[in-house]
Amino acid sequence: MFSAGSGYWFTQKVLCWRAAASIAWSVLLLPATTAAFVVLSKFSILHPVRMLADCASVLVSAGSVFSFILLTGVIIMVGFLTFEYYTVIPMIACSKVALLGRLLHPRQLLYCLAHGLMGVVVGWCCAVTIGYRYETLGSVCPKTDGDGPAHMCLNEHHLLLLLEGGFVGLSHGLLGVIHNMNYVSFGTVQQHKYLCFKGSLPLAVKCSAAQAFYSVRNFLVFYFFLGHIPRAWICRSLSLHLDSSAHPLDTISGLLDLSLLYHLWISAAYLLFSWCITLLLFRIFVTEAYSFPVQSTFTEEAPQCLPKVLSEKQPMILKFLALQDLSLLSQHSPSRRSQVFSLSQPGGHAHNWNAISKECLSLLAELTQRLVSYHETVATNGRTKSLSSSSEQKTSSESSGTEDSMSSRPAFLMKTPASVFLRSMGAGPQSPLTSPFTPDLDSPFASPTLRRLTAPLDPGSPWHGSVQSPHVMRRAPKLWSTSTDSQVNGSPPASPASLPSPKPESSRPSFLAQFFQNRREQVKHFLAKRVLVMYLFTKTLCSSELRPAPVVLQLPEASSQALFADSQAHIWALEGLSYLVQASFTEDQFGVVQTTLPSILSSMLLLQEAVDRHFKLPHASSKPVRSPVSLGDSSHKTLRFALRATLKTAIYRITSTFGAHLHAVQMSAEHRKRLQHFLEYKE
Repeated sequence: MFSAGSGYWFTQKVLCWRAAASIAWSVLLLPATTAAFVVLSKFSILHPVRMLADCASVLVSAGSVFSFILLTGVIIMVGFLTFEYYTVIPMIACSKVALLGRLLHPRQLLYCLAHGLMGVVVGWCCAVTIGYRYETLGSVCPKTDGDGPAHMCLNEHHLLLLLEGGFVGLSHGLLGVIHNMNYVSFGTVQQHKYLCFKGSLPLAVKCSAAQAFYSVRNFLVFYFFLGHIPRAWICRSLSLHLDSSAHPLDTISGLLDLSLLYHLWISAAYLLFSWCITLLLFRIFVTEAYSFPVQSTFTEEAPQCLPKVLSEKQPMILKFLALQDLSLLSQHSPSRRSQVFSLSQPGGHAHNWNAISKECLSLLAELTQRLVSYHETVATNGRTKSLSSSSEQKTSSESSGTEDSMSSRPAFLMKTPASVFLRSMGAGPQSPLTSPFTPDLDSPFASPTLRRLTAPLDPGSPWHGSVQSPHVMRRAPKLWSTSTDSQVNGSPPASPASLPSPKPESSRPSFLAQFFQNRREQVKHFLAKRVLVMYLFTKTLCSSELRPAPVVLQLPEASSQALFADSQAHIWALEGLSYLVQASFTEDQFGVVQTTLPSILSSMLLLQEAVDRHFKLPHASSKPVRSPVSLGDSSHKTLRFALRATLKTAIYRITSTFGAHLHAVQMSAEHRKRLQHFLEYKE
């Protein structure tokens, strides 16, 4: 059981009821969908009266009623699976093996197999509804030799519909995993549920018909080559015989039956459309805006307030709905904005504004840090430093890079590796380490370049008293001789006596560990030369796993999409902050926003710098290729463009409101110069 602070109240009182309402509407729409399927399956231009009579008799028959009950159970099961597998952040595979691993995951395999079994049930219902030669699986074999005993023969047309239903259901489950079909996106414009469903209905019909065509095509190819295997298994399991007088369907002449092809296509379209309607209604109901109270009178309702929901760890759907509500209230609700700007009584603290602004700034800082880490990894072409000297080089770069950005990045806290603190605490009184951020110069793996960077600067040097830029350090020549380093640095060469003596032999890695390390590197280099292996295992630099790639990076479009997969939350955070800051110019009576205005501007400018830098990378600014007709939602592919536009609009919204008053805001010279471009409308 979840606690009240972890969103259990929302799941029980809101989310479950929304999912149940979407399933109920799907069941209510099922009779109309089934009636349309019956009419299309019995369609005849030459005999319209007979067609209507057949449709009426089928709809009121006992078999159709039983089929409708089964279809209702299938729709409920599809809605339940959608509720269990939905996500608001798409899963983007970074390599072929990663995608294969997702497909072979037990949870995803269960999802696909469940859809395959439900497809068989729908195929049986379609066969019973169509009737004629599809009605039963077995039939009495025609007598060919006198008065012999009658045998039951296999009705291959019925079997074909069953197998087609299972094939379409299984392929639908696989495509759902590949194309993130259970990804739930939030619309840019808030519409009423009826209008949203009405606008999406033609697209659902088009997607279902097109996907049914491709599924039937693939199924016919499958049945042509492998159809004899399930046919023989069914005959052996049910003691059925093959009708020698009937033409087999796993041949070209048997499959080129226009009536059979039409019924296969209409059955697949009916299956996909009914499931698509269930998914569409679930998206509409779940993404409906929810109004959170800004502050509550009773203590029991405190976990349901907007600042509390934003500041605590919650389910992602609840977090997204809270940020969506923040964006809406900042634009359209002056009364709720006044509650955000209000002070607590007693005490006079702006708890509501502090909690909301802190969460939004942490979201922006997290995205900025993610982009910076990605750029640093791309700058090194996906390579990482050796294990023996990685901690020293990381500490040196962090100490210089952090000092350069302390004035402009108050929200970022650079983490020091735990190994550095352990090394500093374990040093004795004679240890040369004076702070936990000082690298280990006594290590035999420390390079002369590292010693030069950590050596005290000459008072006459132009770098004395200032902090070197991390870009200058990155572009410095990586020379390994002390004499060459000294010549480049402009200082006399250091004597051998001044160099620190190496540590005792016990600090070096053991021979066995070094042996296995060398063998692992040899295997990696051997596999890196195999084209097929690298095609499967080469990764893009994803936001969730920044690991080195041994060859040239591939699929930069997927890498960029993975970086901005959850950017809808950042878009709402930018909109909420910018609109609240804009409204505070006239509505903030106590000036609570002015205390965090420098941090807000600095965070936005830092994020814009990181986003602009990202869009300078190859393929990052290219528009995604228009995807074919599919039931999946591909809106996550353009989130980075929406984020860039929203970020620039948010900064302009603040600068156009405050104008010259922003000159009094404390910020770094670089940020002030960049902000001046916005004030002059030059960005």
